[in-house]
Amino acid sequence: MSKQKGDEAEKKAISFLEDLDYKIIEQNFYAKKLGEIDIISKKNDIYHFCEVKSATEYEIAINNITTSKLSKIKRSIDYYLQIKKLDVAYCIDVIIVVDNEIELLENITI
Repeated sequence: MSKQKGDEAEKKAISFLEDLDYKIIEQNFYAKKLGEIDIISKKNDIYHFCEVKSATEYEIAINNITTSKLSKIKRSIDYYLQIKKLDVAYCIDVIIVVDNEIELLENITI
């Protein structure tokens, strides 16, 4: 997927979250060599670390959520919490964007 399509998917995901009353804290947080967190948001005092996956078909997008990817996200979250000196409740969410359809998968676990 091109960077442009990825950026478009992230914009759609942010609008989607804002419509659901999530507060966007940060976007594209780069955790050194660990990886990147697409969207960091907050709702009801819970931080939501969101991975955005976009593809032409739902199955392709969902299959891009691997154990390895989730492990990198978890390490990036740990780094984020450490440098921001935060001790907060959080979860990992995945936002699937296929054309104009958006689905939020909350609290994904490894």
